Formats: sequence, C-alpha cells, structure tokens
Amino acid sequence: MQGRDRAVTVVMLLIAALVVGLAIAAFSFHKNSDALWQIVSQQCVPGQQQKGIPAPCEHVDISQGYVTFKDRNGPLQYLLMPVARITGIESPLVLNHQTANFFYYSWQQRDLMARKRGAPVPDSAISLAINSEYGRTQNQLHIHISCLRPDVRQQLDRLAPALDEQWQSEKILNHVYLIRTLTREQLAQQSVFIRLAGEVPGAAGQMGKYGLALAMLPDGRLALMAIERNWLKLNRASAEEIQDHSCKIL
Repeated sequence: MQGRDRAVTVVMLLIAALVVGLAIAAFSFHKNSDALWQIVSQQCVPGQQQKGIPAPCEHVDISQGYVTFKDRNGPLQYLLMPVARITGIESPLVLNHQTANFFYYSWQQRDLMARKRGAPVPDSAISLAINSEYGRTQNQLHIHISCLRPDVRQQLDRLAPALDEQWQSEKILNHVYLIRTLTREQLAQQSVFIRLAGEVPGAAGQMGKYGLALAMLPDGRLALMAIERNWLKLNRASAEEIQDHSCKIL
C-alpha cells in the first residue's frame, strides 16, 4: 500500500510539473517575448548611432557591447542588456570569452539607482539577477539591477562567515541555492556565466536551467548565487526572487 501511495504521489507531482510547464509556455507565447530586443535593436542602438541619443535607453555603450534601460517595474530597477542578439543564459555566446562581462558591467552601473533616487543607495542594498530560460518572459539577455529583499539581506549576513570560494548549498526563500564568494577583482576577471559552467558539474551543458544572482556581503566580498530549475518543486530558477523592486530596504 505504501508503495502504491508513493507511486501515486510521484505521478501527481509529475502531472503538476507538466501543468506548470505548459502554463509558463502558454504565458510566454501570448506575450511579446521580443519586446526588449526590439527596444534595443530598433530604438536605442540606432538612436545612439544616428543621433547620439540613446532613448528610451539610459545609456548605450557600443564599444563595450551593452545598454542600460530603466525598467517600468519599481522606482529604481534598471536592466543591462547586450547590444547584440543574445537570448539569455542558455545562449552559447555567454560562454565565449570574447563576449562582454555583463555581470561586471551591471555591478559597475549600480550608481544608476542612486542617480534616479537622488540620494545614495548603499551597496548592501543592491543586487543583480538573471532568470533561467524557464523563469523569464523576454528572449533578450537582461540583468536586473535592483534592490535586495530585506529578508535575503538578513540571510546573507548570517551566512557570510561560513561562505568562501567553494560552492555550497544553502536554502534561501525556501529554494536551494549554490553560493560562493567572489572578490571584485574576480568579478572583473571572469564572466560569472563561464565560472558557473566551469565550476558546477553538469552546468556547462544545461546553462538554461540556471538563474544567477549577485549581492554584497558585510565584509565587502560578493556572494554569487546560482539556482537550478526543478519542476517537481515548482521552481523555475527565477533568481529575480531575491530582489524587491519596491526597495523596502531603503
């Protein structure tokens, strides 16, 4: 009887995961998943090249290969996106050493939040995030530059003494994350996409299953957090969950 109950439970979980997957696919199908790419390729880049005006983007840096764009969700949230067509974390281009270090540039652009606010925004309140292939609605790589959730800030503060440069599993917001520390120099030296692919077993061939986030620790180190999609636990690997676009932390 117990064996039958376990089998029924497994089947029900598989059905639930399939329903969630189909719902996500349907939602994405009905949205314009190329809206961000259209903004970048049809407005921001041509405007910068032809008139020196990046609008509606905040900034267009052709030489470094990225744009910054004020997201409509939240008072201080910005997106950093490639000027080239790169769909997301699953694209082989993110593992090309010639591709721009987008997370590094995103961290460098965090002062956009302070300028928008008209007052300083401490690094401890800032986070970066990119969702997995299954946890996003837009098919142009975009890194969210936004506020960190206060409860995640508290969790990272508690975890900080035990964190080091080895990936380790920790539960954040009831999801399992792999976390390791980085210095700012390490962030600048190597793309976090390449680091994830090279250091986490199996990640290189399944990059689309992962979301990534970055936040500062109390001692100045950076915490790199990776979350893997798990349909059975209804986890789409949306690393953006660690962010609070309303910026209550401020």
